[in-house]
Amino acid sequence: MNREFAAALEEWYGVNGRDLPWRHTRNPYLIWVSEIILQQTRVAQGMDYYERFVERFPDFGRLAEASEVEVMRMWQGLGYYSRARHLHAAARMMAAAGCFPADYAGVKALPGVGEYTAAAICSIAYGLPHAVLDGNVFRVLARYFLIDEPIDTTRGRKVFRAMADEMLDTAAPGRYNQAIMDFGALQCVPGVPDCLRCPLGTTCGAFREGRVRELPVKERSVHVRDRYLAYFYVCDTNGRVYLRRRPRGDIWQGLYELYGIEGDRPFCPDEAAPMFPGCRLTSCASRFKHQLTHQTLYADCYMVEGFAGELPGNGEWVAAGDLPDYPMPRLMERLLEAVGPKIRRYFFESLI
Repeated sequence: MNREFAAALEEWYGVNGRDLPWRHTRNPYLIWVSEIILQQTRVAQGMDYYERFVERFPDFGRLAEASEVEVMRMWQGLGYYSRARHLHAAARMMAAAGCFPADYAGVKALPGVGEYTAAAICSIAYGLPHAVLDGNVFRVLARYFLIDEPIDTTRGRKVFRAMADEMLDTAAPGRYNQAIMDFGALQCVPGVPDCLRCPLGTTCGAFREGRVRELPVKERSVHVRDRYLAYFYVCDTNGRVYLRRRPRGDIWQGLYELYGIEGDRPFCPDEAAPMFPGCRLTSCASRFKHQLTHQTLYADCYMVEGFAGELPGNGEWVAAGDLPDYPMPRLMERLLEAVGPKIRRYFFESLI
């Protein structure tokens, strides 16, 4: 059956596959960068980032030579910033070795590379027979072969891994892997796909049994917790803004943000009075909602006028015009966009 299954997918791919820049190369570095970007990013969003990133860092040597701040700045807006740190660390490993790894074990040993990413790189760049297994592939296999095993359990992953390896077209593993991933992304989509126009519809178990919406199965649900943040746009008497760098062990590690505090409930402006004695606080953004995979962030932002003291921590004072040079999470960009009009009005009024 695997020959017919693979042939149908590859035929569909020949007509419907997406024309993406990294599909016109066998360069493992370029394929690696694209796969890391697409780990947590949709293709439409990741395309421009990919092109800018490889223009600035066309090979692992250039990437290895760059500073972490520059790499993070190029990554800004993509989220899941550990991916950028892993890219940078891996590039430095390659620079030390003098080459990009040429086998599955070597590729998988790179920081931030798991089984799926290693299989994608090795099959596409080197033609090695390793089957990919991601969300799209889980969905296609679960529906077509009517697999009830939960995809988020050890047993389930073993079942799907065996099936993925069995179905792989070993004569053209890169083409097959890209075909089944595109098929899951474009045709066998979550929810209610267009099964009547599916080339596998007549032989699909889930379509035959009327269970398309039930598959794949997951055993556990994702727990999402709430976090409440308050940020302060603090200027000193020279018009510089106080920034600090996010510490290790939490979201946005290594990125920059305004001075802020966090609590287990919505922020009350009166709580900030002891922090900024004699200063005027102006609300610039209230209860901004920012969704992460496992967290919902609620953020407020205030402009602090007339501050002349010291703030705790290891932050730094930065000229307002230099803020774009510092890599920041998307939430911080949104807050600064909201602060902007009030900052401009404040400085205009101060000149009158």
